Amino acid sequence: MDCYRYLVNFDTKNLKTEYHDVLIIGSGIAGVYTALNIDPKYDVAILTKESIEISNSVLAQGGIAVSLDKTDSPEFHFRDTIYAGAGLCSEESVWVLVNEAAENVKTLLKYGVQFDMAGPSELSFGREAAHSKNRIIHAGDTTGKEVCDKLVSVVRTRKNIIIKERIFVIDLVTENGECRGLLAYDVNTSEMVFFASRVVVCATGGFGQLYEYTTNPEVATGDGVSLAYRAGAQLADLEFIQFHPTVLYHPQNRSFLITEAVRGEGGILRNAEGKRFMPEYHELAELAPRDVVSRAIFMEMKKTGKPNVYLDITFKPREWLEKRFPNIFRTCLGYGIDISKDYIPVAPAEHYCMGGIKTDIFGRTKIKGFYACGEAACSGIHGANRLASNSLLEGLVFGNKIAGEINRIIDDIRRDSGFSASYHRERKSLDVDINAIKKDIQKIMIQHVGIIRDRQGLELAREKIARYREMLRDYKNTNPDDFEVQNMLLLSYLVIESALEREESRGAHFRADFDRTDDINWKRHIIKERDMNEV
Repeated sequence: MDCYRYLVNFDTKNLKTEYHDVLIIGSGIAGVYTALNIDPKYDVAILTKESIEISNSVLAQGGIAVSLDKTDSPEFHFRDTIYAGAGLCSEESVWVLVNEAAENVKTLLKYGVQFDMAGPSELSFGREAAHSKNRIIHAGDTTGKEVCDKLVSVVRTRKNIIIKERIFVIDLVTENGECRGLLAYDVNTSEMVFFASRVVVCATGGFGQLYEYTTNPEVATGDGVSLAYRAGAQLADLEFIQFHPTVLYHPQNRSFLITEAVRGEGGILRNAEGKRFMPEYHELAELAPRDVVSRAIFMEMKKTGKPNVYLDITFKPREWLEKRFPNIFRTCLGYGIDISKDYIPVAPAEHYCMGGIKTDIFGRTKIKGFYACGEAACSGIHGANRLASNSLLEGLVFGNKIAGEINRIIDDIRRDSGFSASYHRERKSLDVDINAIKKDIQKIMIQHVGIIRDRQGLELAREKIARYREMLRDYKNTNPDDFEVQNMLLLSYLVIESALEREESRGAHFRADFDRTDDINWKRHIIKERDMNEV
């Protein structure tokens, strides 16, 4: 079962039209940093689904991995990233990431980002899981917010960049495999708009909202990845969904991340009986790769019959905890948990998608003039399992690479003000509860396509998602809720198909019925691409 080319009927001749040299979808670190590196002589528009302050990047706590310490090197960072990726990393992409990290971090410092310091001119380096060195630079436990706030403040000073909020991008408009612009719904005016451009950059983040429990904000419904697929781009590695091991488990909040840095500072995981368990699962104990720690917690919860385990950082002084993890300390205290005295109840939740729009190291996709970076992209950096604190770094390094490529080629792309496009097929209104369908998708995915999977559960999930897709196949989509659910159904189906196809366990993809890694048959990527014959 494939999908129609566009989610809505349209004729650009009848739509309000705006022209820009470059369109960037998404306002997280990848999108904003890309915009800042594009030559100021070009007109850039950042389109964001909600306000510019809402993104996965803003919620990132841990920090940015960079080998600036005198005991570290890009080679060590490369080795750790490759190890965590469980055999599926692109070595070319990882080399770019680790070798260009320092120059981009120095740009952040130039923009005024305030990282924690160990001395007058010495950055403070933290440790996180699967890193062999202390290389995580941070701003307390709100690094993503500090970086994004500074970058957005710089963007607002640039006369060539406009930020357009509450614009829901529906589809990429193409002609003969070439990007011509975007079809969007302006929530502010409740009207459709055609944004014409020479180049489009997708930086929409991941699709954590496919799952009932996730650290991602509500906007993370995979819209960018879905529109790329409908337009003919290739998607890769969709089966690899990373669950963060330690997310607050509280009746009032099951999405607040407890950063990996807490374990990097010596935090210990204990089961419901108070017993430390990680040494039984991996030689690196609490600092094992995320997929290992998440499965270990899952197994301990199953053994004890309890819905959570505990993270113990009580051996650290209260003053130190308040300074190092101010947001976590304050948030937990608001729920009656004093982390200097009390264990933190935690459980895994969906956190990051290794898969996405297939790109090369310059962010190029199969569609001419269409680029992708950040979590929406899959350049092969993360392989089967992302190394902690490589995500913000990816947005910086590859956002910069894309901007450089755009600066190089954009003058060769025509700005055709006479272009027009239209699409029509029969669609019908249905009496359905779209929000109820969305919640059911999330329950299906968390139950059957989570930390541990098997054929029976995956096939059941596929069957349920397929029924919804068939029911809404000719549905008349009219608003962002409709668009989101269509995107969620499409991506859920593709994730399930990829997970069924990969008959092994590797990184974040664990099959109970194929519980070994099979390098002979499966040390390769699963690519999903739409049949462009179906219109």
